[in-house]
Amino acid sequence: MGRAKVVVVGGGFGGVYAARRLARADADVTLLDRTTTSLFQPLLYQCATGLLSEGQITTPLRSLMRRHRNVRVVLGEACDLDATARVLTARRPDETTFDLPYDHLVVAAGMRQSYLGHPEFAVHAPGMKTIDDALAIRRRVMAAFEMAETLPDPEDRAEWLTFAVAGGGPTGVELAGQIREFALHAIEHEYRQIDPTEARVLLFDGGDRVLKAFGHNLTTKAQEALDRLGVETVFGVHVTDVDDRGIVTTAKRPGPDGRREQRRYAARTVLWTAGVEAVPFLQTVAKETGVTQDRQGRIPVEPDLTVAGHPEIRVVGDVMSLDGLPGIAEVAMQSGRHAGEDVRRILVGQPPRTFRYRDLGNAAYISRRHALLEKGPVRLDGFVGWLLWGAIHIAFLAGVHNRFTTLLSWATALAANRRGERVYPVGDPTTAERPYTEEYVRER
Repeated sequence: MGRAKVVVVGGGFGGVYAARRLARADADVTLLDRTTTSLFQPLLYQCATGLLSEGQITTPLRSLMRRHRNVRVVLGEACDLDATARVLTARRPDETTFDLPYDHLVVAAGMRQSYLGHPEFAVHAPGMKTIDDALAIRRRVMAAFEMAETLPDPEDRAEWLTFAVAGGGPTGVELAGQIREFALHAIEHEYRQIDPTEARVLLFDGGDRVLKAFGHNLTTKAQEALDRLGVETVFGVHVTDVDDRGIVTTAKRPGPDGRREQRRYAARTVLWTAGVEAVPFLQTVAKETGVTQDRQGRIPVEPDLTVAGHPEIRVVGDVMSLDGLPGIAEVAMQSGRHAGEDVRRILVGQPPRTFRYRDLGNAAYISRRHALLEKGPVRLDGFVGWLLWGAIHIAFLAGVHNRFTTLLSWATALAANRRGERVYPVGDPTTAERPYTEEYVRER
């Protein structure tokens, strides 16, 4: 009969933790991903703003798996599935395809940026999900200050020195705060015609406060920190239009005259962190297994993370829908670990187990020396929260080299107000976004 074949789709937290649990199991494991590296997404915004390099927040998948002789890493994007024949089809970078038969399948494909029904916004407002996104944002942020330096008209300069961020969750707050810190500390004395500290950062959200996943007390302190930093927050609005000169917002609620107020903000740099959705492959998984995706495109799973009627298929991380669990790194790690361990158990004749998530709390960076940390009744902010936030992120970074260099970059930025990753890529400013955008628009 031969050894069992296990295919793991996705090289993020969920996929890597699943594959590691299957190391040295009596199975041939294939880890499939459309990139060659595993991305530490919680620090992606620091790559986008020049604090960290892409190499510090990524680790080659082959390096992660080099000691696991039964794990094979394959470059490709999952594009089709035959759940009856148990064959997954993947697309190579040159658009040719190949098949991967499996006895067990772990789907950890991850989410992508959602533009809430307006995929055309992606052309003018890059999201924050991939390394390409981060490098595109870095180019736009750096270019904005360079453009303003050479413009004689104050109104033109003001447009280039205005940054609009859509989405008041952790990513939006962290990105907005980093742009202000970059202007206030890293480049404050480097320009001659402009004052970078005058850069405006506008943060838009449809709710009534930032970081709604945290308790009210902590979000109030987060708002106070953003106010001190100079981030301007606008609540109760939806972004309803985006172009190369700014954005239009529409109030969620009508005014006294029954109309929803619309307002235009001139901003040459618009960044989007307002929503996520499942990758297209999840539609195929849903169709083949006969389940219904939720509003974000996630796949509902049983308590043991299998898909109903298909005990050989497990869905983990951001793309699983179970008990309202959030799409955060810790859920992906724990569910991936559980799926890998359960496959090991089944291979030796043991029954699967119910997945039990251990909530380790929430953490969010606001500004230098200020972060939030919440775990049950424990709520920390300010300097202590910042220290613990840093310790947690360093602990989860893969590799001693990445941990050491990240600590060094943070120390340099804090002590000397320097950011070492400020390379300005020459070329088409939409190059990094175009493959994603064109595909996304075609699907709509």
